[in-house]
Amino acid sequence: MDLKKFEYWFIVGSQDLYGDETLRQVAQHARIMTDDFNKDPQLPGAVVLKPTAITPAGIRSLFEEAAACSACAGIITWMHTFSPSKMWIQGLAVNRKPLLHLHTQFNRDIPWASIDMDFMNLNQSAHGDREHGYIHARMNLPRKIAAGFWQDSELRRRIGVWMRAAAAKHDGMNKVVLRLGDNMREVAVTEGDKVEAQMKFGWQVNTWGIGELAARYAKISDAQAEKLAEEYGVSYELASGLKQAGKARSAMLEQAKIEIALKEMFETENAGAFTTTFQDLHGLPQLPGLAAQRLMEQGYGFGAEGDWKQSMLTRSAKVMAEGLPGGVSFMEDYTYHFETGNEAALGAHMLEICPSIAEGKPRIEVYPLGIGGKADPARMVFNAAPGQAVLATLIDLGSRFRMIVNEIETIKITNDMPRLPVARALWKPYPNLYDAAECWILCGGTHHSVYTTALTSEYFRDWAEMCGVEFVLIDKNTNVNRLKDELKWSGAYYGRI
Repeated sequence: MDLKKFEYWFIVGSQDLYGDETLRQVAQHARIMTDDFNKDPQLPGAVVLKPTAITPAGIRSLFEEAAACSACAGIITWMHTFSPSKMWIQGLAVNRKPLLHLHTQFNRDIPWASIDMDFMNLNQSAHGDREHGYIHARMNLPRKIAAGFWQDSELRRRIGVWMRAAAAKHDGMNKVVLRLGDNMREVAVTEGDKVEAQMKFGWQVNTWGIGELAARYAKISDAQAEKLAEEYGVSYELASGLKQAGKARSAMLEQAKIEIALKEMFETENAGAFTTTFQDLHGLPQLPGLAAQRLMEQGYGFGAEGDWKQSMLTRSAKVMAEGLPGGVSFMEDYTYHFETGNEAALGAHMLEICPSIAEGKPRIEVYPLGIGGKADPARMVFNAAPGQAVLATLIDLGSRFRMIVNEIETIKITNDMPRLPVARALWKPYPNLYDAAECWILCGGTHHSVYTTALTSEYFRDWAEMCGVEFVLIDKNTNVNRLKDELKWSGAYYGRI
């Protein structure tokens, strides 16, 4: 993914009462800032400076142009001088892009010896941004406020987080979740309102029969599969039975064919994410395992058992994490370790964990699955790299969507698990295993989630707020009783809008 293809329009506010010289300096300062922003690797997108906003008609026109621009993923506003906020009402009313209110000023320091009223009139964002912030609050507009000196690294970091979240939001407006079959039968958390999801997130969540994939799979040649297998041999370790012809290698080649067929479908349907279920595999020899892992590694979202919500959330996290150290994967909670003082949770899945989170080089192996009634599938086996991470899940409460994020610390797996040939991660959730589990369950958190070592909770909060989705954070400071009250307050809030 090339995040530089996303534009972030920089709209600087002023007014025409100050005269041409002041407006010239405003434009000059804005140009210097824009050029410097575009040199900073912390800002993944292209900052595009727009004409200084000084009239209601001009402001409305800028927002209308942004709405019509397919490259524009978000708008950054900053009031260099005082810009009466009634001028902004019509423009903000038609805005359809994520909004960042940048609160800064061109000069870092007050020029104590030379400061006069001319300087004050020009450099008064402490004045102008409060006027601008009022109209956002008055109109109840979702936005991120980033305050600080425009050259400071921490401020740039926060802008970069917002840009990545906006890029993920923009990506979802143009993508499809390709559901192969329906949800796993009788499972509740994988269900949801797909119409509401498209209204909130932009994603088209549609179904394709597994027969369409099976038909494509049947047309993939052995030569195509062997060529892809050569790539497997370079990128991963191969179990001994996979290096020569035989039953095990044939199983790996079947996954290669499934991967090629899936990729063809994605490109045809403009899909950014997909789901499978082991209850609907007619025409396929195996449940897509290695194929799903490979496609996640390439940036596609995935959800097991038909879980389209986590599938599109995985893709959104992949977009946000592009170019950052660490990885993103679909994840499932499996079992606990209750040893006093060393409590931890083990996450894994039958097959489909992304190798971007691996510690070391993943190994391709073939083992029975024990569910689904199909042939033994090939999969990558590895342990997740230790470090700070987060789990995020998206649930449908009927009246609204809720995002739940738990900050965790992934720890090194020091014990061998020779009879569990799957990818896995072991973590300590904050504030501790017992309170984190209670809070997660209290919020309605699912057993499926997005696991990432590349992103922090700030990314998911920004994305959730852009989408108008309730956000709940479980971290070191979380108290179970306090969270119970906060969920009641949140329910009252979302019940009125």
